[in-house]
Amino acid sequence: MTTVDTETITVELPEAFDPRWNRLPGITVEGTTITLDPENYFFRFEASSWLVIDWQTVRDGLLSVEETEEASVEQMALEFIKTHSHSTHDAGEVLAVAHQVYSYLFRDEHLATLGLPDVTAEHLKMLREAATFMALNKVELDGHISNVGPCWFFPSATGVVFDLSEQEGQMLDEVYHGGWFNEYRRIEGIKAHAALGGRLVHGCQSVPDQSGGVVAPYGASMARFREELAGMKTEWIEQVDSYRVTRS
Repeated sequence: MTTVDTETITVELPEAFDPRWNRLPGITVEGTTITLDPENYFFRFEASSWLVIDWQTVRDGLLSVEETEEASVEQMALEFIKTHSHSTHDAGEVLAVAHQVYSYLFRDEHLATLGLPDVTAEHLKMLREAATFMALNKVELDGHISNVGPCWFFPSATGVVFDLSEQEGQMLDEVYHGGWFNEYRRIEGIKAHAALGGRLVHGCQSVPDQSGGVVAPYGASMARFREELAGMKTEWIEQVDSYRVTRS
């Protein structure tokens, strides 16, 4: 359900996306060119503005900063957002910044120390692509979920696009929102997500259950966020799953 008007979203990215993204309605991938038709892409689209920071500004000013006894990394990220962020109505800008964020977070150099032998460089590319689209999802300060695209339901969407089994999709989901199971990389993620105006939050419990992930602003009501998640997903997950290619 789209409730705001917007033009077609187009962005040119440095990395070619998998053409199988075209299986999902509203997405057109032609090499490095991504085009989204909001009317067909979003399940819910109520907000056409996002908070972002130029990635180079985050790289230069935040990634190397260390927390202290007086200031946690979360405090540093919040202050950095307050100082350097700007509001944009250009969804293409959001996608471009998100791709830089996730190219940094899901870089191949982590594979050697990840301790997850089933995760490959190809999986990291899948994560970069899916997380880029997820950056257009949005939660308001009051906790209301205002924007929902198919990549909110990470295992289903990646299963459709990359022909993953349910188990493989859940593995990818765990790596996406699990901070790579390492405190150092969790801290890295807090800093990097400042470029998208907040912190990564998800509604799953101890296991992936398609409750979604989104970069939410600091201070957003997690109580309302959780309440809305409980009632929003079943019908939309079924729609995403319906686009899976069946093999004869």
